[in-house]
Amino acid sequence: MGSQNQLFEIADRQQGFFTAKQAEECGYKRSNFHLKLTSGEWTQEERGVYRLARYPVTERPELVLWSLWSRNVEDVPQGVWSHETALDIHELSDVMPSKMHMTVPLDFRRRKEPPKLLRLYRGFLEGSDIEERQGYRVTTPLRTIIDCVAEGTVADNFISQAIQQALGRGLLLERELETVKQTRPEIYQKIKRVLKRQQRLKQQQIFAKVWKHD
Repeated sequence: MGSQNQLFEIADRQQGFFTAKQAEECGYKRSNFHLKLTSGEWTQEERGVYRLARYPVTERPELVLWSLWSRNVEDVPQGVWSHETALDIHELSDVMPSKMHMTVPLDFRRRKEPPKLLRLYRGFLEGSDIEERQGYRVTTPLRTIIDCVAEGTVADNFISQAIQQALGRGLLLERELETVKQTRPEIYQKIKRVLKRQQRLKQQQIFAKVWKHD
């Protein structure tokens, strides 16, 4: 298989993106990268991150770009999209995060400061907490909700909405919430309080509408 085909296979799994190391492993010399850039075949998106210029535009290319940005010295991405960004990816609730939220390992290091658009959380994720997507990883709906509740930065109405939508779409099972009761009792109690509070608010709103019409 030729270098071009090899690189396309890699880039195709990453929405058209690839790293300098991946290109080198396909047989491209780093000293010749500029030829690909000047010819318009490649575009440079970040330090050491490139994209095939003719690859179709995807819906969320930034998710792959910053995932590749988080790679370690072995060229393996370390970041997993989480918290509000994961809610957005899963289309749970109407939350609109102003930054991109990513969980990285405790020993994560970069030579430069992370870009301001990223908010990094340091922590450990089990394999069961992660879903693989095209070119990036994201926390599961359950882990996402747990993280948002634990962090306390997402309003209760969005948490309640996310839980109800996840249950309704089969992305979250009631028995999974029950496991939280055993493994993270403090989070379970917070979830329980949020759901009860939102239920009371809805009932009050219904009563208010009835009284208004009367």
